[in-house]
Amino acid sequence: MDNTQNRLHFWGNTPESEEEYYKSENIISSKSFYKSPRGLSLFTRSWLPVSSPPRGIICMVHGYGNDISWTFQSTPIYLAQMGFACFALDLEGHGHSQGLKAFVPNVDFVVDDCSSFFNSIKQKSEFHGLPSFLYGESMGGAICLLIHFKDHKAWNGAILAAPMCKISDKVKPSWPIPEILTIFAKFLPTLPIVPTADLLDKSVKVEEKKIIGGMNPMRYRGKPRLGTVIELLRVTEYLSSKLSDATIPFIVLHGSADVVTDPSVSRDLYEAAKSDDKTIKIYEGMMHSLLFGETDENVETVRRDIVSWLNERCSQGK
Repeated sequence: MDNTQNRLHFWGNTPESEEEYYKSENIISSKSFYKSPRGLSLFTRSWLPVSSPPRGIICMVHGYGNDISWTFQSTPIYLAQMGFACFALDLEGHGHSQGLKAFVPNVDFVVDDCSSFFNSIKQKSEFHGLPSFLYGESMGGAICLLIHFKDHKAWNGAILAAPMCKISDKVKPSWPIPEILTIFAKFLPTLPIVPTADLLDKSVKVEEKKIIGGMNPMRYRGKPRLGTVIELLRVTEYLSSKLSDATIPFIVLHGSADVVTDPSVSRDLYEAAKSDDKTIKIYEGMMHSLLFGETDENVETVRRDIVSWLNERCSQGK
């Protein structure tokens, strides 16, 4: 594995261009900017199968501090190879999208951004009639559930990878720090001072992959901002009280050794959800970054479970 400091892409330095890489992976990819209803310029990507028409569309949401142009895209590349049209956007304050880096003052606005972009994709004539799925990692999993709560009938299913339905007590500041931070956040919401462990180190198991993840030129390396932390605490408290409102078919995937988001809350989601079609996979010993940070064998196990679940819910895959 190429660990040079001037790595061009998460996969290394060759091929020289993204287009060559995607071609070698037998997919088509594009990138553009989407203007949200509130006027934000949001960076988007697509990954489409080459060999056949797509069997379904997957609208994807990344996690806090991440973006869609580095390691995240290894998953949509794989899913496109499996016949699915994948779409994602950098959230406000992340990646190439507009906004102060890693500042998410209102998750409800982010949910509206995602819903608007994803609906614009679903309305395209070439995707008419295809089953549509949400996919979210960590904070993105929480956002997927909030998108579902806006319209319970809009999606055929959701893939929730280590969803942030509650922040683990192992990384959440202990009392009285949250109470103190809440007061300061009213006056200095963008201040990056919240004490927390390095999430990359806590998320990724394989040392070589920690190095690759750390090379992401768009990665936020500062401390979490006051307003973002308070907002994520608010949203996760809300979600943990609303788990029984979930009716969407879903598969939730979590590592038993995850210390960033709490696997027990994924179990609570599975138990509480009113969904008639629900699946849970708890992977013994796996950490937070299930689809990149684990060994290649573990990543392949999680990928197979996702594709198997998707195949069973796509008429062409039966």
